[in-house]
Amino acid sequence: MSVQILLASASPRRQELLTQIGVSFKVFPVDIDETPYSGEAPLSYVRRIAAEKSAVALERSGARLPILAADTAVILDGRIMGKPKDKADCLAMLRILSGRTHQVFSAISLRGFEHWQAVNVTEVSFRDISEDEIIRYWHSGEPVDKAGAYAIQGLGGVFVKSITGSFSGVVGLPLFETAELLAKQGITIFK
Repeated sequence: MSVQILLASASPRRQELLTQIGVSFKVFPVDIDETPYSGEAPLSYVRRIAAEKSAVALERSGARLPILAADTAVILDGRIMGKPKDKADCLAMLRILSGRTHQVFSAISLRGFEHWQAVNVTEVSFRDISEDEIIRYWHSGEPVDKAGAYAIQGLGGVFVKSITGSFSGVVGLPLFETAELLAKQGITIFK
């Protein structure tokens, strides 16, 4: 199968999700500064980061293929919770999320013959998490590079009491919105 898109991400989760829907891709990860601007709203932040990733990938790759980029952020009380900086940051995030409902914003950016964007917002409710569970979860290594310090598709899934929205969006690539944007570019799925 010929390559349909360039994926501007090294995320194995995003690669698995694209493979799941039958889209062939070449991985072209980009590294950009993902620091939120002062006072930047979460929706503006995820849209900006996804768009910057696709723009940088286009500039650096010189590709003639459409470029797909994404960004996912965990939001609680209007606060953007990125990847934990260290153990203390991870433990603090999980303590704050414990027993509460937060939102996960997943933005996608597709640059082809036009530039399209979409954002999925999903609500995730955590059960109460004990201090012992939080520490053991840190030692599993899973939360190290995850927005909000957890992976719903991994061990962190045991903390999730319910979700309202897109499971794949929480994982990192909302498939409904992704398929819609790919269709606008003329890219078929299920090949």
